[in-house]
Amino acid sequence: MGRFILSRLLQAIPVLLVVITATFFLVRAAPGGPFSAEKIVPPEVVKALEARYKLDQPMWQQYFSYLNDLAHGEFGPSFRYPGRSVNELILGGLPTTAELAFYAMLVAIFIGACAGVMAALKPNTPQDYIPMSAAMLGICMPSFLMGPLLVLIFGVWLEWLPVSGWGDLPGDKILPAITLGTGYAAYIARLSRGGMLEVMSQDYIRTARAKGLPEWVVVLKHGLRGGLIPVVAFLGPAFAGLLSGSFVVETIFQIPGLGRFYVQAAFNRDYTMILGTTVFFAALIVLFNLLSDIIAVWINPKLRHQLREGR
Repeated sequence: MGRFILSRLLQAIPVLLVVITATFFLVRAAPGGPFSAEKIVPPEVVKALEARYKLDQPMWQQYFSYLNDLAHGEFGPSFRYPGRSVNELILGGLPTTAELAFYAMLVAIFIGACAGVMAALKPNTPQDYIPMSAAMLGICMPSFLMGPLLVLIFGVWLEWLPVSGWGDLPGDKILPAITLGTGYAAYIARLSRGGMLEVMSQDYIRTARAKGLPEWVVVLKHGLRGGLIPVVAFLGPAFAGLLSGSFVVETIFQIPGLGRFYVQAAFNRDYTMILGTTVFFAALIVLFNLLSDIIAVWINPKLRHQLREGR
């Protein structure tokens, strides 16, 4: 297992380096700059600002200077939030984004797993077709369409839930969590259906049924452990995707999370904030992919045996 984890970490290094390099040069290739504004700024002021943030240095020197800062865990100062570093802004917005992603993941797992298991128990019947059709609809409907639709129905027409904000009331979390989690619930439904169909056709399931065990015992005790392995492997990148893809939902519902900082940084040409959040999200994706691989190996005896044999 140690060799497996080390190999995954070594594979992540070039991936992160490519992400850093591509983002660094692409943001600087975009028109405008961090100090471009409608109001005319005296040239001496612009030069002073560029010197302060090292933008007057050659591009290659800026690049290696940024890599050196990253090696020390520093994302640099924000160009648009004077006196605040990108590290502070990320740590300030991350708890809200993580909370939103956690609730969305609960929604995705509950809806997706229940729909997938129900569909697998009676394949090629209405009990299969209806939830899988709904799953396909959830995959096709983006969050920027799902969010306003839910706001219109439950916030405007029925007036059951608040349409924006992120307070202490449970109702504030429902619509954003459903909006963000619906798409992932659809993927989980299809994965759990496929996994359960494969497991429920195995010999040990037929043996459990031949022993006279109730069907719910066969499904819950013997079927779910193997049938949900594809879902477990998906949860790591899914949670990372929820964290990095929440900026649309945060913008729709006016949630003060990390995603809104990311959107504002793009409009403001805040180079360090764009780079910092991109690198941070990329590192999260790598981390959660690694964790999902470890958990999948841990719950699958066949994979553990292959690792021990060095395959």
